[in-house]
Amino acid sequence: MKKCLIVVDYQVDFVSGSLGNAAAAALDQGIATRIRRAREAGEDVIFTLDTHAADYLSTREGKYLPVPHCLLGTAGHGLYGETAKERRAEDAVFCKETFGAKALFAHLQGKGYEAIELCGVVTNICVISNAVLAKTALPEADVRVNAALCASNDPALHQKALDVMASFQVEII
Repeated sequence: MKKCLIVVDYQVDFVSGSLGNAAAAALDQGIATRIRRAREAGEDVIFTLDTHAADYLSTREGKYLPVPHCLLGTAGHGLYGETAKERRAEDAVFCKETFGAKALFAHLQGKGYEAIELCGVVTNICVISNAVLAKTALPEADVRVNAALCASNDPALHQKALDVMASFQVEII
């Protein structure tokens, strides 16, 4: 069975930077371990990176969330901690200027995965957006979200996002 692990936006600014929080920081070892397990099982590892330019505050997102973050070329844009050390040159990496990675959709369709697991941050924004893309790209694939390896700055929204994903047939593990 062809499988992949998608690590969503586990970047410095979401963990210890401008939008960081303790819940996100607590995921690092678990995500790094899950990446190692994926590699041992022959699964592909994919990363998404929230990516903004210097004009972020003038964008629609910047007007609703006026906190510059994940600016291309800054330390905050990079992957965080032990998770960063697990990234390899052969891993697919998708920089995205919005919540869902548009190029990820085509990549998933082209690979024909039978099982997709997502983890990362922020559960109620980018994780859910990319789960929708995965489910849409490959409607017959088993799409799972690892709840223990996801976080939000708002625990209630984290749980609501998990509930919504379960409602559209994403398995919450």
